[in-house]
Amino acid sequence: MATPTTLLLRSPFYTNPNPRRTTTTIKASNNSPPPVHHHRRPADESIRQEAHRRNSTDHNFSAKYVPFNADPSCTESYSLDEIVYRSRSGGLLDVQHDMEALKAFDGTYWKSLFDSRIGKTTWPYGSGVWSKKEWVLPEIDDDDIVSAFEGNSNMFWAERFGKQLVGMNDLWVKHCGISHTGSFKDLGMTVLVSQVNRLRKMNRPVIGVGCASTGDTSAALSAYCASAGIPSIVFLPADKISMAQLVQPIANGAFVLSLDTDFDGCMRLVREVTSELPIYLANSLNSLRLEGQKTAAIEILQQFDWEVPDWVIVPGGNLGNIYAFYKGFHMCKELGLVDRIPRLVCAQAANANPLYLHFKSGWEDFSPMKAKTTFASAIQIGDPVSIDRAVYALKNSNGIVEEATEEELMDAMAQADATGMFICPHTGVALTALVKLRNSGVIKPTDRAVVVSTAHGLKFTQSKIDYHSKAIPEMACKLANPPVNVKADFGSVMDVLKKYLLSKDSKK
Repeated sequence: MATPTTLLLRSPFYTNPNPRRTTTTIKASNNSPPPVHHHRRPADESIRQEAHRRNSTDHNFSAKYVPFNADPSCTESYSLDEIVYRSRSGGLLDVQHDMEALKAFDGTYWKSLFDSRIGKTTWPYGSGVWSKKEWVLPEIDDDDIVSAFEGNSNMFWAERFGKQLVGMNDLWVKHCGISHTGSFKDLGMTVLVSQVNRLRKMNRPVIGVGCASTGDTSAALSAYCASAGIPSIVFLPADKISMAQLVQPIANGAFVLSLDTDFDGCMRLVREVTSELPIYLANSLNSLRLEGQKTAAIEILQQFDWEVPDWVIVPGGNLGNIYAFYKGFHMCKELGLVDRIPRLVCAQAANANPLYLHFKSGWEDFSPMKAKTTFASAIQIGDPVSIDRAVYALKNSNGIVEEATEEELMDAMAQADATGMFICPHTGVALTALVKLRNSGVIKPTDRAVVVSTAHGLKFTQSKIDYHSKAIPEMACKLANPPVNVKADFGSVMDVLKKYLLSKDSKK
């Protein structure tokens, strides 16, 4: 009987990520040139060209659009090469993979395949997303893929935060914001823009790609479109995102529309525009992005050597990401890589908390809201597109929804930063949820918990400046750490330092 390793090597779509290099060494002498090393591909061949030469599509994997959570008897479906965002009834769509074809290989096979690709430069499998290509977009040609080798983000052991603030030894922060454009949105955008690249090569009616954004989506879209030479159009709510977020699409050459409305208003406009013009919709209404985002869940399992954490806490705004994590974990369970899935927590800002209110009502009728201003601006959304997806994910993972006030999320951000992190306000929302669930005893001290950090703290420096300057009205900013103004003489500096060191020594 063939072993999993034998199956792996025989697989027609397996690319050895580290093939044996042929190296010729010339013995050095005083007159000889330095040793010559012959690489695995010709010097004038790029990694994309190499992938094209080696490419094999001799497999039976496929995927299609189907109505989200439809009755099993429903026969409605669409090719991924069709430009469609809603089902015939107006509901959400989902990407459905041919699970029977995937199940022809066991869990050991898939774990070996995915693990063999981590951190390599083989195109496109070095990407944390495309290392799971067979589960993401199996029919796309490698040559059509637009990738920045995204994913493979680090898992930070939050040792000090865990021990000092929640009494946990097994607390981790998945830094999805350490990515090409500084947020988890890269994971989904590489998939969407790759498919658009494919559609344009097929001469489908797509001139550009558009999105409404609270900042991070527009940054990812503009960067990946710029890489592929595809026009991008961005709808932003005026004066509601950070300058660091605004400058990203501008720098990447996007056509930026600053609109006098909130995100929900931008979303309504972009949906109307994309229904009339040859502009492909890039928001998470488009389920392709979730296929890339789900790979972060698979990556968490990989980083724990395929052991399942007890909890995964995800900030939620438009709510596509909580479903993406559920889908990634569920696929791993269904295909035999793990035997269970973690409990999911969706964390919302109290100023934009429609899912939290829906959860607290016992999942009674959902009511959108007018989101108030929050420092967690990327989740300042009152009418989330993926509400049905989020409810499905939480119900099927025995999940919970928590909220964080503005003061709670900013204090949590400051506490995390003081223990060696540098997080965004949205991660502060998720950490607040962790603290509340730990204090209530829902999360146990021996549980393994993963907090998903969705964006890099450098995108939100103004909020940190305001906090540490105590410049936020009606907020105590109790952990503020402003600089100390001191006269430039030895005695003054010594006085200040002695006082500081004494205060630190007394806290031992």
